[in-house]
Amino acid sequence: MSIFRTKSVERSIEDTEAPEHRLRRSLSALDLTVFGVGVIVGTGIFVLTGQVARDTAGPAVALSFVVAGVVCALAALCYAEFASTVPVAGSAYTFSYATIGEFPAWIVGWDLMLELALGAAVVAVGWSGYFSELMAALGVHLPATFAGEHATFNVPAVVVVLALTAVLVAGIKLSARFNLVIVTIKVAVVLLVIVAGLFFVKGANYVPFVPDAQPTPAVGGLKAPLIQVIFGLTPVAYGVLGVFVGAAVVFFAFIGFDVVATAAEETREPQRDLPIGIIASLALCTLLYVAVSLVVVGMQPYDRLSRSAPLAGAFRVVGQNWLATIISIGALAGLTTVVMILMLGQSRIFFAMSRDRLLPRGLAAVHPRFGTPYRITIIIGVATALLAGFIPLSALAELVNIGTLFAFVLVSAGVMILRRTRPDLPRAFRTPLVPLVPILSILACLYLMLNLPVETWLRFVIWMAVGVVLYFAYGRRHSRVEQPSPARSE
Repeated sequence: MSIFRTKSVERSIEDTEAPEHRLRRSLSALDLTVFGVGVIVGTGIFVLTGQVARDTAGPAVALSFVVAGVVCALAALCYAEFASTVPVAGSAYTFSYATIGEFPAWIVGWDLMLELALGAAVVAVGWSGYFSELMAALGVHLPATFAGEHATFNVPAVVVVLALTAVLVAGIKLSARFNLVIVTIKVAVVLLVIVAGLFFVKGANYVPFVPDAQPTPAVGGLKAPLIQVIFGLTPVAYGVLGVFVGAAVVFFAFIGFDVVATAAEETREPQRDLPIGIIASLALCTLLYVAVSLVVVGMQPYDRLSRSAPLAGAFRVVGQNWLATIISIGALAGLTTVVMILMLGQSRIFFAMSRDRLLPRGLAAVHPRFGTPYRITIIIGVATALLAGFIPLSALAELVNIGTLFAFVLVSAGVMILRRTRPDLPRAFRTPLVPLVPILSILACLYLMLNLPVETWLRFVIWMAVGVVLYFAYGRRHSRVEQPSPARSE
């Protein structure tokens, strides 16, 4: 029983027809695109813009978004081919199982658990911060012990997570409709920021566009980027290196297009709609990110931007408090859909792993009325609520980045492997310039990973080690890949 045994594409597709594990197909290309925009447009625009501009890249934060967007575009082309070829829930986990083998698939699934669970909890804490600010603007001051990042028990974060869990259990179409309404609100707010902010832009705030590099000894040691430690470089902010370090941080803002692939089994025409949803959502969000970052650093000197609420803060500085309030509402809407779709993606990955019995098979039960993996969704919702409620997660946000980049590396490699091992498979979408694009994707992802702090790498290695132990203790012995599929046994 090799740990590198693969699960054929045909077997993966056949498993989706088993009655007890069949998900309801109701999503269109528009639904998928809106899901992608819903999860991508959030933290990056409303939080990270100010943090990276102030601490790392200066006005060139727009270039950091471009670099991160290019890296994601390379990976997105690989995801699009896989999603149209293997339209099965599980995203990178399922793709890796079909190409590299069971153990690497388990590792990437375990890795995605880290990405999506921590990501949803981190964003829920951010949601709580914006909610507290909005309530304060309305004259209602919430106690610091019950709301915000440093709360003892973060009540707003817990409430929003549990409410979204109920929406996800109630059905994928309801989730899609809810998402459409919220995404419309937040995109309207983002466009308002771009148009209104143009009237307050000052050319002097763009000079110098790429500030001179400055040593930053405060981020030495375990907090220094791994690439600087390996090559003995002095940690720096700003300059060209600062742009790339900033790209590794704002990469968190792009997490989400890969979640679109997890909804493959709930898509009416996955071969056509999945590539459209993945690529369209990423392209649209990259344009919005670059435009907003250019406007914000033009409104206010980069070293004075708010780290926690840069957009609202910039409008307050120019005396537009009413716009700042609207932006806070848009941020709440933006972060709401991010939390929901990250939990959606995680539930579908858990579902695929449970169906393969690498996790307990009972978790893969589908609700007879709603057609959703309700047990897994409830477990994920409760776990995410506890994380968001009790643990200050801002220091762990970079773990989300390294986990996502690792998954991108495996998916990019998998495209090349599947092209060689299964050239006969029908591919509704083909990644252009193979193997050049996948190789560039792998190198770019590895470079961004090297720009993450040493302590992030250490935490990642520890998490992976725990995953290895669980695989050999449970997953390997219970795997059903060697057993007859339900469809065949019937």
